[in-house]
Amino acid sequence: MGEEVEAQEFSRADRTRHREKVRRCLDVFARMLREERFDTDDPMTGLEVELNLIDERGDPALKNAEVLEAIADPAFQTELGQFNIEINGAPAKLREGGLTTFEESLRRSLNDAETKSAAVGAHMVMIGILPTLAEGHMSLGSLSANPRYRLLSEQILNARGEDITISISGPERLETTADSIVPEAACTSTQFHVQTSPDQFAAYWNASQAIAAVQLAVGSNSPYLLGKQLWRETRIPLFEQATDTRSEELKAQGVRPRVWFGERWVTSVFDLFEENVRYFPALLPVTEEEEPLEVLESGGTPTLAELRLHNGTVYRWNRPVYDIAAGVPHLRVENRLLAAGPTVADTMANAAFYFGLVRTVAESERPLWSQMSFSAAEENFQVAAQQGVDAQIYWPGVGQVRATELILRRLLPMAHAGLDEWGVEPEVRDRLLGIVEQRCLTGTTGADWFVRRMEQRSDMERFDALRATLLDYREAMHSNEPVHTWS
Repeated sequence: MGEEVEAQEFSRADRTRHREKVRRCLDVFARMLREERFDTDDPMTGLEVELNLIDERGDPALKNAEVLEAIADPAFQTELGQFNIEINGAPAKLREGGLTTFEESLRRSLNDAETKSAAVGAHMVMIGILPTLAEGHMSLGSLSANPRYRLLSEQILNARGEDITISISGPERLETTADSIVPEAACTSTQFHVQTSPDQFAAYWNASQAIAAVQLAVGSNSPYLLGKQLWRETRIPLFEQATDTRSEELKAQGVRPRVWFGERWVTSVFDLFEENVRYFPALLPVTEEEEPLEVLESGGTPTLAELRLHNGTVYRWNRPVYDIAAGVPHLRVENRLLAAGPTVADTMANAAFYFGLVRTVAESERPLWSQMSFSAAEENFQVAAQQGVDAQIYWPGVGQVRATELILRRLLPMAHAGLDEWGVEPEVRDRLLGIVEQRCLTGTTGADWFVRRMEQRSDMERFDALRATLLDYREAMHSNEPVHTWS
């Protein structure tokens, strides 16, 4: 969710001053791109995982402040809901054993954190949406204490002028309303970061958009919300609706949503930042003292704080990131469309598939996005979120094809080649991509396992079945055996 913001109210003058500052930041960013001011050597990758907290029964545990105090590790941070926390992995180079480093660090940190959080009555679960969330958890009281979250909720609700409506149809149908953005807290994700040069950024972003559907199909893990079985990756429509600042009238006028797949292939990272400024009013118009042009001309690196804060409130599934490390600016694609879990092994398999496939697609001689319309990529994305491993998607040169067949026949070899280009060890490559292969062969993702286990408990009251299944899930999660092997 980005940086902390103090509780405050914004005047019309604040908004005007902020808009002018954001545009100055955008001008400076354009100049930095022209002058090639960015770190482009030996790109890093990164990993963030959002987690849910449950009690002994399997119900949400609204205890993230107590849990973070008990863990006392700066790698763990607060998230939007009191039943969420996030862990940030240290950046790593894939050619230096990055995937193994991520995996070992994540397992070690989570095991240590679980021991400490259990002492305060909370347990960690890696799943996209906590299945035992009930209507009573969707109130403003479930927000974390950080003033930024309440402020963000107020700004989104004020922009809408009415309560948030959640309407999702799958095997069952959910219709509800919320008077805060707490439904957004129900969405916990894994975020993969890949650093790129300015010249390569558009290719890596376009490639990430093109492969988003297959990632969802083979990584879905959010089948239930508020007791209803909905999409295989229900996080997608839930997140889109929970942060929608548009009234029905604005939707009808074609105003863009803040949770956004996008609308076109891009030719530069500047396209994305410029769209953000052009299409979206600031939700948090906080203005800092730094003058970016003065900093740049004095030989420094401007933080572009306003541009970054604004970028953090436009929720693209593949988000552009401007950041600074050791005083040097760099660019990243943040791939943020997958759920967490079910296990660390599954999460790392998803990472290997993404990092390998995106490299091959981005650096191919004939770009995939030159052969596929952007609207086809977006439709693939929605279908995969709805149907998971059963999704039929469009692919250039193939036509309509089952996503799992496409992955097995064409995309896994491309991911293998991409990991080789990154310098990933063959045994690590084969083990992690083998997990993706087996998910395709068995038709089992986290979402599919959960639905099947729920079907075995169809004679139980729904929330009792959800609690029991979630506790089974948590036990299997701790085995770190990939979900396709679960009984």
